[in-house]
Amino acid sequence: MAQVTALKEKGNSALQDGKFEEAIKHYTDAIALDEDNHVLYSNRSAAYAKAGKYEQALEDAEKTVTLKSDWARGYSRKGSALAYLGKYDESIAAYNIGLELEPENVPLKNALEEVKARKLASGVGHRDIPADFLTKLLSDPTTRNFLNNPEFLEVLQEVTNNQQAINTLLQNKKINSNLKDLLGQNMDAGEPMDTDPPQPPKPQKPKEEPSKPQKKDEDNLPPEKREALNEKQLGNNAYKKKNFEEALKHYNRAIELEPTEIIYQLNVAAVYFEQKEYEKCISQCEKAIDIGRENRADFKLIAKAFTRIGHAYKKVENWKQAKVYYEKSMSEHRTPEIKTLLSDIDKIIKEEERKAYIDPVKAEEEKELGNQRYKDGDYPTAIKHYTEAIKRNPDDPKYYSNRAACYTKLAAFDLGLKDCEKCIEFDPKFIKGWIRKGKILQGMQQQRKALTAYQKALELDPSNSEALEGYRSCAVSVSSNPEEVRKRAMADPEVQSILRDPAMRLILEQMQSDPRALQDHLKNPDIAAKLQKLLESGLIAIY
Repeated sequence: MAQVTALKEKGNSALQDGKFEEAIKHYTDAIALDEDNHVLYSNRSAAYAKAGKYEQALEDAEKTVTLKSDWARGYSRKGSALAYLGKYDESIAAYNIGLELEPENVPLKNALEEVKARKLASGVGHRDIPADFLTKLLSDPTTRNFLNNPEFLEVLQEVTNNQQAINTLLQNKKINSNLKDLLGQNMDAGEPMDTDPPQPPKPQKPKEEPSKPQKKDEDNLPPEKREALNEKQLGNNAYKKKNFEEALKHYNRAIELEPTEIIYQLNVAAVYFEQKEYEKCISQCEKAIDIGRENRADFKLIAKAFTRIGHAYKKVENWKQAKVYYEKSMSEHRTPEIKTLLSDIDKIIKEEERKAYIDPVKAEEEKELGNQRYKDGDYPTAIKHYTEAIKRNPDDPKYYSNRAACYTKLAAFDLGLKDCEKCIEFDPKFIKGWIRKGKILQGMQQQRKALTAYQKALELDPSNSEALEGYRSCAVSVSSNPEEVRKRAMADPEVQSILRDPAMRLILEQMQSDPRALQDHLKNPDIAAKLQKLLESGLIAIY
């Protein structure tokens, strides 16, 4: 449903802007229209969590996994809400289920480690230790076992509460060597820690003699990485010159030197894309994703790989697969560009499905079934058949006209009027459409508008008996109380303006003496529009 999608996008935008209550409202409105949409509950769970409403976040997360039990993100939402509520064991269990579904999901892995650290921090002997310290300790195999050492924990707690106590750590070389990076300090054993606030460094005077150029960061890299970067640059230069075979040679050499780097894999995929080797491009991107997952690549690079697969499928007009991979890209990293691409792809898919469903032969079969039901007085069933006929051949006006007749019988005038408008839109000369419109407007007690519709029908066929009968009936009804009609018409500013126009007064006088002059005046669009207004107001009638 378009309305649901619009509300969801409004919610997403509000959530990104930090307007959590507004996001919750949009998601709630969307859920009211689509109660079984697991994504809406997932998004609202995230909004509730951001707003600090963790119980509601948990309820929506549980609803999410109930609706779609094989979706890892639902368990991520559940694990997050449980962690906020301090239910660490249940949170860990939820994250583990998510990882069973997606074993290589890096965000899930990271969240699980963080919850484990929080649980550890909440326990006896760990309560005063910052969770980020514990997370780092847990993630490093060389320090994980320290958490089982009471002496280590005791000293670490002292450091947390008393910065000077770090000197105690410095006496323990084993602990010292492993905590340097964690604590972010330059800790040379035996040198006391400065407890005064650090002073800003004094600016150094420039040296008189020219300084030697600093080494680039690449110079500090291992030889293989340096060479790989060089090959990549050579590949980029060739790529810009559209020398794709040369670019491939350099990118593949970079991969040989550093096979775990996702960027080089994506560069190769880019060359295949430019060469219109779309199957190779897709295969290369899939390989890049696997390598990226294994080596904890930046999620933006994973998203880029999914996007490139989507582009490749789009090029071969496999719209549904393109949509799948654009959605996967969005799940890794949301960008306005991919959001726009998804919207465009959705429109293409819907249009393709609509075209694929068109079958004029089946449309006629459905129309005949509808006609039979109409004759039997079963108007609701007739409507179903005419509706199917419209889907099978949406540009044929007679199906709309037939369905309008059914709506008229059921007094569903508003729906019938829409079908008449559609019918006339496709074929302005379809006389039955104008007559049906006139009858519906009569049923809606809009006599003047009905008069106009019958007038259009008579312009197409002046001898049509249905149009003549309808026109006369409306004319009698409109003129039954001439004084009331005149008062109502003269209260209309537009009517007043027309009657004050000297040219229009001359035309009206001419029409009284020579009715044939009307046809000439109707050729002028401005005059025809003014006469139409006077006709609808009931001030004039044309016979």
